Formats: sequence, structure tokens, C-alpha cells
Amino acid sequence: MRARLAALSLVVLLSAAVSSAQNSPQAAPAQTDFTAVNCSGFVTDQKVPDGIRLISGEQSNYKITFGHGDRVYINRGQDKGVRVGDRFSVVRPDADFIEVQWFKWQTKLMKAMGTAYSDQGQVRVVNVQPKVSIAEVTFSCGYMQRGDILQPYQDRPAPPFKDPSTFDHFAPVSGKPVAMVVAGTGFTQLFGKYQSIYVNLGTKQGVKVGDYFRIFRYQGSMAETVPQTRGYQYTMYGFGSAPERYEWNALPREVLGEGIVINVSSNSSTMFVTLNTIEIYAGDYVEIE
Repeated sequence: MRARLAALSLVVLLSAAVSSAQNSPQAAPAQTDFTAVNCSGFVTDQKVPDGIRLISGEQSNYKITFGHGDRVYINRGQDKGVRVGDRFSVVRPDADFIEVQWFKWQTKLMKAMGTAYSDQGQVRVVNVQPKVSIAEVTFSCGYMQRGDILQPYQDRPAPPFKDPSTFDHFAPVSGKPVAMVVAGTGFTQLFGKYQSIYVNLGTKQGVKVGDYFRIFRYQGSMAETVPQTRGYQYTMYGFGSAPERYEWNALPREVLGEGIVINVSSNSSTMFVTLNTIEIYAGDYVEIE
């Protein structure tokens, strides 16, 4: 009897511990992690040097892509000064294969920002031959394929997050440069917490890694290419209307969240969303906090 009671007590205690662990608040990360920083992608109006390429790999008779742990071949060897231990980041030019705008100015803004590049991971050279080298894939964001571009590896800074409790849902206009959420990694159009977004603000507008953007939306915007009901901000057929007409700039803006800059070029930034109250869409606005 005592043994059964002891066993039952142990089960109750374990259950309580599991329940407590599940219900206790999870500590927010203090800064962007390695994956977020190195898999965020970037947009640049400068040509990315593309002389070093991934040309093939082991088991190439059936492998069409390569990932973590695979050995790949690159088109540089002893003749170009490659040495065992050299590290490279692997990137690939990215394009929207659907070619359908989510909001009116999306294509125009993206063109002004430059070319988008997706991060595919990192490799380390393990063997050097006269004209080519063999590298091992040490970190993967996605799949690597023949023709991908290799860049000498450089550490990317991982800026610290600010305290999320300071977020102001009714923050006044900062008076600093304003731009738009243009697209996301992989040309997605819907975003949430811990996702990367491309914004058309860069170093020319004074942006630097670690800066925070506030994300907001105007009620009454008709910029989306999806169907919208005109005047929805003050009237909705069958569900009432305001006593007078209100334009988009006559109503309070809706602050959706905020994000930190983790990559920046002259005309664009990659923002990592650290907090959002509802879903964020391409075509929403940002301002420097």
C-alpha cells in the first residue's frame, strides 16, 4: 500500500513539474541567433562577385542538391591560393517566379533596391587540388546546387534585442525616414515574429545594423492588388457607417510591431521581426524608431 502511495505521489509531482514547465513563460532570446543572421538573405544594388562557384559534388550522378555534411567541389584550387580550412558563404540570386504584385509599387521598389540573394549556408575547404577544391557543407539554410556563388566567409553581427515590454502600440510618428515592407525571404508576402523582411531603407538613409523599425498600417489604404472595399475605414455596407467620411490620413495609424536590422546595403535593409500584434503584409509601412 505504501509503495503504491509513493508511486502515485511521484506521478503527481512529475505531472505538476511538467505542467509548470509548459505554462511558465519562455524567456525571449537576447539577440538574433546564428541561423537568423546567416539565413536572412539580403538585397543589394552592388554586383556580388561571382567568380567562385560550386560546380558539383560527391554522388553527383544522382544528387541534384547538396546539404549539411555533403562534400562539394568548387572551381578554385592551389592556382588561386585556396587553402585547407578556408570558409565560404554560399548565396544565390533570388527572383519572384510568380511575378504578381501584392501591392501597387512592389516591382518598382524591388528593382530600385537591387538584386535579392538568398543565403544557402556555409562550406569549409577540406582538400585542395591544382585547379579545384573539395569543401564540406558545415551549415545549411536551404539546399545548395551547381552554380551557386561562394563568398569568403565574414562574420555577421548579431545585434541585441531591446526589451519587448517597451513596445508602444500607440507610438507617435517618429519623424524619421519612412519606407515600406517590400517582400520577404523567398518573396513571401505574409510575415510574423522571427521572420526576415526586405525594406527599402538603407545606409543612404542613415540605417545601420542594430537599428529598430516600427511597422504600421493606414486604415483605408487601397494599394493592395487583392480586392478591397473602398471606404471600408468609415463604412461597411449593412454594418453601419460613421457620420462623415474619413480619409486614410484622418484616422490613427495601426502599429503592428517592430523589428531589428540585421543586414543593410545602400538602398535596402533586412529586418528581423521581433514582435508583432497581428499579421504583417508586404505593402505595410515602416519608420526608423
